[in-house]
Amino acid sequence: MAGLFTDNTLEQIRAASDIVDVIGGYLPLKRAGGNFTALCPFHKEKSPSFNVNPQKQTFHCFGCHKGGDVFSFVKDYENIGFVDAVRRLAERAKIPIEADKNPAAQESRHLKDTLLQIHEQITQRWQSCLANEAAGQIARDYLAKRGVSEAAVKRFRLGAAPEAWDDTVNWARNKGHDLAVVEQAGLVLKKDGSDHHYDRFRGRLMFPICDEQGRVIGFSGRVLAGDEKTAKYVNSPETPIFTKSKVFFGLDKSKRAILDAGYAIVCEGQLDLIACFEAGVQNIVAPQGTAFTEQHARILKRYVDEVVLCFDSDNAGQNAAVRSLDSLLASGLAIRVAVVPAPHDPDSFIKANGGEAFRKLIEAAAGYFDYYLSRLCQTNDIATDKGRLAVLRAMAEAVRKTGNTVLIDKYAQKTALRLGVTPDAVRAEFRKISPASVTLETESFEDANESPSEMPRPSTTEVRLLKLTLLHNSAIDWLAAHLDPDWIHSQVVKEIFLRRVQTHTDGTWRNLGLFLDGFESAQIRGLITELTMDKRELPNPEQQLADITLRLRNQFLDGQIAGLTQRISQPEISDPDKVAMLRDQQQLKQLKRQPLAPLG
Repeated sequence: MAGLFTDNTLEQIRAASDIVDVIGGYLPLKRAGGNFTALCPFHKEKSPSFNVNPQKQTFHCFGCHKGGDVFSFVKDYENIGFVDAVRRLAERAKIPIEADKNPAAQESRHLKDTLLQIHEQITQRWQSCLANEAAGQIARDYLAKRGVSEAAVKRFRLGAAPEAWDDTVNWARNKGHDLAVVEQAGLVLKKDGSDHHYDRFRGRLMFPICDEQGRVIGFSGRVLAGDEKTAKYVNSPETPIFTKSKVFFGLDKSKRAILDAGYAIVCEGQLDLIACFEAGVQNIVAPQGTAFTEQHARILKRYVDEVVLCFDSDNAGQNAAVRSLDSLLASGLAIRVAVVPAPHDPDSFIKANGGEAFRKLIEAAAGYFDYYLSRLCQTNDIATDKGRLAVLRAMAEAVRKTGNTVLIDKYAQKTALRLGVTPDAVRAEFRKISPASVTLETESFEDANESPSEMPRPSTTEVRLLKLTLLHNSAIDWLAAHLDPDWIHSQVVKEIFLRRVQTHTDGTWRNLGLFLDGFESAQIRGLITELTMDKRELPNPEQQLADITLRLRNQFLDGQIAGLTQRISQPEISDPDKVAMLRDQQQLKQLKRQPLAPLG
């Protein structure tokens, strides 16, 4: 599981990342005896069952049974991979990791750190301009007109770039930044044929674009004055820290709400998203512009299995919704489309009708193909042969991309009903028309993927064995000598037991956190943290271990004896074989009568 990282590096990062401090940065923790508690972020609950143990540096929820160490928490809470979780904690602790120690990687890391620093500083500069300077008045007036609250301005760190050609250039010089690096950040441009630089963003309302960690990596600037030929929005160019097709505006603030809701709303613009946030609808993101890419879809797939598209009601917005199909289908996301009544966009609809009306609009969103069929019938004259053929062709191309025969037949019937023809005729036409792009191998389009089966709960006896093994190091030598792993029925308990014994005998045991890192399964990690954080003490642990070991041995022997009894009763077994089996039975019974060596 560690992959790129040595145990020493993981231990160094873990030691520098106190689990109470890290989780306390995400959740309001309250002390409860030796532990800290909070409402679990991984499932809905009314009373706190989420526990953090500072001594063991682990967490466990006794409600949903999720548990692990500091790496597991960041991985699960941020919905990222283990490697990314380690990197984030390493960055937080300012600890270099192996993959970043070669000169090229260090140079790249230094550049990215510098660009992040510049972005953070210019964000603060533009925030100050919006809040305090005369140059920010036009932006303040615009925000007031649009009904954007002070709280929203602060939450999204909105700013104002003065109407000047050299404000950012002079700011960068005063800060001591190399203008070539500021140019790499996308904040200034070099005039052709000279060394003269000028500002990219001038006289604009500035929206900082953040990565999933909340770090500013780019900007989108909305024009506030000027001629009609001026672009309404100017975005940062591609930089070493900003790739437009891989970033959502607002995801750093909405990801928990998205996980809680079980689906993500995708809107078109920053002000739409801010209006939704203000109205209490926070499971929402916005791509940069209306282009929705496969990378965007893959990002959302890490969080949820369903999206609701809610673009503007004009043709550009609705066409953007249609163009999103391929990207969303490729990722396996289920799709619904919420249509905001013309002439509204989400922002103006909320201003006119309120947040609750918008929430209902989202909840009532139709499945993608129902929406698409309605739009096709609205934009084509289905009273004519030309219009009906256009609808047939477009629907066939769209639904056949799913590769789902049930879905194809369902929408052949719905298309037939809308066009006033027989379903068989539409099915025949659908078969003639090939999809415009390669058919996607998806078992289901509208249904969420089945969740993996849960790990069966081990028996009470084996759970107690595991708890005692994990908590009492002094007994492991005795267990290694006297407990045969074949006596353990649960494969999960056996795997944990064998690994714990192995780390003891080869001297690699360091702490529970490193032990947890050795298991890929979240359910196994949850079982380990549940048992090690359970406050109920098991009295006389050495005697209990001896009793449990004896019980497991005898249960195993009983099974062996019963199996021999069944085989002996088979008529095809020869007499010599029966005699041998009876002899084996007697030996097993004698073994049952033998006591185990005392523990200690």
